[in-house]
Amino acid sequence: MASIFTRIIAGEIPSYKVAESAHFYAFLDVFPLAEGHTLVVPKVEVDNIFDLDPELYKQLFSFAQTIAQAIQQAIPCRKVGLSVVGLEVPHAHIHLIPINQISDMNFSREKSKADDAALVATRDKIVAFL
Repeated sequence: MASIFTRIIAGEIPSYKVAESAHFYAFLDVFPLAEGHTLVVPKVEVDNIFDLDPELYKQLFSFAQTIAQAIQQAIPCRKVGLSVVGLEVPHAHIHLIPINQISDMNFSREKSKADDAALVATRDKIVAFL
């Protein structure tokens, strides 16, 4: 069965797309740790990020770098944190999260679903810097 990310990439589930290439897809997390929390995923469905083809792995991080730089310009923050957890969805992905302190990357914090209008506005801010 296809992962939720594969279904998002295929357009079966709506998303707030930030960017897309032939091999990667970036979209806002609807349960963000912070405004601008973006997921970057390869289009190929691989559970463990370290099982990606080495060239695709390098390209994934290069694609994520471009997205992170746009987030940094669009969202007031000290840095854009990067995390690869991979426990919640069996599809390799990178979390890019605007942070001001280390606790901003705490995945055990309770998260709530972001408002649709806020997600659209955030997506548009980030896309403007791509």
